[in-house]
Amino acid sequence: MFSRNQKKDSSRMPLSADKVSVIAAGMQINGDIESEGDMRIDGTVVGSVFCKSKVVIISTGKVVGDIQAVNIDVHGTVKGNITAGELLSLKANCVIDGDLATEKLQIEPNASFNGHCKMSFEQKSSSRVSHDGLVLEEH
Repeated sequence: MFSRNQKKDSSRMPLSADKVSVIAAGMQINGDIESEGDMRIDGTVVGSVFCKSKVVIISTGKVVGDIQAVNIDVHGTVKGNITAGELLSLKANCVIDGDLATEKLQIEPNASFNGHCKMSFEQKSSSRVSHDGLVLEEH
């Protein structure tokens, strides 16, 4: 069926790279959650969510607490502050009641957001760049 050449080399991938944690619809979790891999919230979380990857809150999902992740897509409801290291996407019909901090923000029509937003780009290295885009120094 499968030849050895077609199999993925799992020794090169982090253990959590292909894992998605799901909080199912109708489920409520009270307390903070931490995850190395992606997370999908269909139910309710009352507590903070910390994720080293991506968090997706679908339309039935609700978080009452702060969220910190690399990338976040919100289709549902969040009552708390959201911090995304890279991209925060507020999808149509989502409801956010809290402050946002992100590098990149994407807001679809009909998304509802009540709070303050801080967008910043943090330089990843201490390189100096000339006016023509050449790297002059790298530390």
